[in-house]
Amino acid sequence: MTAAFDLVGEIGYAKLSIEGIAARAGVGKQTIYRWWPSKGAVLFDAFLMMSEGEAGELPDTGDLEADLKAVLRATIAELRDERYDLPMRALNSEMMHDAELARTYAERLDVPMREMKKARLRKAVEAGQLSDVDLDLAVDVIWSPVTVRWMNRSGPLTEEFADTVVETALAGLRP
Repeated sequence: MTAAFDLVGEIGYAKLSIEGIAARAGVGKQTIYRWWPSKGAVLFDAFLMMSEGEAGELPDTGDLEADLKAVLRATIAELRDERYDLPMRALNSEMMHDAELARTYAERLDVPMREMKKARLRKAVEAGQLSDVDLDLAVDVIWSPVTVRWMNRSGPLTEEFADTVVETALAGLRP
């Protein structure tokens, strides 16, 4: 998995192949195919491996705005990290064409991450810091601007942008 992740960062997804991954990892192609149906699946598992132990709960200091700003700033830092940028773009691109990979991504990463985000927002609703809103919509309102800006390269990903997204989202989500 590390071989796939490193290789895609060096040569790009279009040139990435099972053969190349196998050669970099020092194993035969059949070893790769025994565990993964495609190069996209290998890359996805590499992301999962790298993120193990990172997730759990979003911060809850009692200050929802500060907590969300910290999380979005960390998200932006990860998206701007050259080591992760191309592999993440490759994975996102591949999911547009591979329904099974998209389903696996949703099941193993997106849904658990959304549930973690919703849990933090649910606590804010219970504390009276947010209106009783559709939590799925609230997650989209808070995190989607960063994702769209990153995917489309439509503007700079800065801490100031993260702060503005949080402030704007909370202006509409607060009671």
